[in-house]
Amino acid sequence: MKVLLVFAHPEPRSLNGALRDIAIAELKTGGHGVQVSDLYADRWKSEVDRTDFASLAPDARLRVAAASGESFAAHTLTDDVLAEHEKLLWADTLILQFPFWWFSMPAILKGWVDRVFSYGFAYGVGEHSDTHWGDRYGEGTLSGKRAMLVVTTGGWEEHYAARGINGPIDDLLFPIHHGILYYPGYEVLPPFVAYRVDHLDEVGFEDVAQRLRDRMRTLATTAPISYRRQNGGDYLIPTLQLRPELGDPGATGFALHSTERGSLPALPDRTC
Repeated sequence: MKVLLVFAHPEPRSLNGALRDIAIAELKTGGHGVQVSDLYADRWKSEVDRTDFASLAPDARLRVAAASGESFAAHTLTDDVLAEHEKLLWADTLILQFPFWWFSMPAILKGWVDRVFSYGFAYGVGEHSDTHWGDRYGEGTLSGKRAMLVVTTGGWEEHYAARGINGPIDDLLFPIHHGILYYPGYEVLPPFVAYRVDHLDEVGFEDVAQRLRDRMRTLATTAPISYRRQNGGDYLIPTLQLRPELGDPGATGFALHSTERGSLPALPDRTC
């Protein structure tokens, strides 16, 4: 298996840095090929601006989606973006690793998504018709590949439980899982989440490290989150509303978009 790990933490000596090294070592021990995009070390340019689109006329208004699509079609996207496209096409599995800052990913990683998931590459693909609304949500350029998150947070696991004050971790990660990874076709694996990382002692660290090794060993066999395919018949086109007979009666929210009843699949050993 070929794995791309996109790493977003500014301190290589951090817990995240240690977990990255553990994941890479375990993958290589298992005979897998690994590439790493270390965004802070690479000084990744996170903002989208006119310099991203060489084919845009100097006096033209910047419309990001249109400019992205035109540059992708003309093969004029910047070299750093094209390099990431090559890595994504090479990899069977994508891992995004980051600290959970302010209920989201660090800005540099969001900027990686903004620039690398180009129109014509990760979105805006496939035809629209009365029965097919583009190749997305289970279809697309990256279909047939797997993706997962490795996330650290300072909060307690109980804070991110179903009744926890922060909200369920599955709901908080839904925009990344469903909206960023599933959208262009990835099969999305349940995340690996390490809690209370600012207070880990040696025993606690080794527990987290061993659970991460276990997850790396099972990347190819772990069942993905059972999201519904957009064009599989569960949604009405063109409104993209879930058919009324599907899901628990009266239910709303993110869990409707998984075929699991009521919630996303739970994992053993507190990996969430």
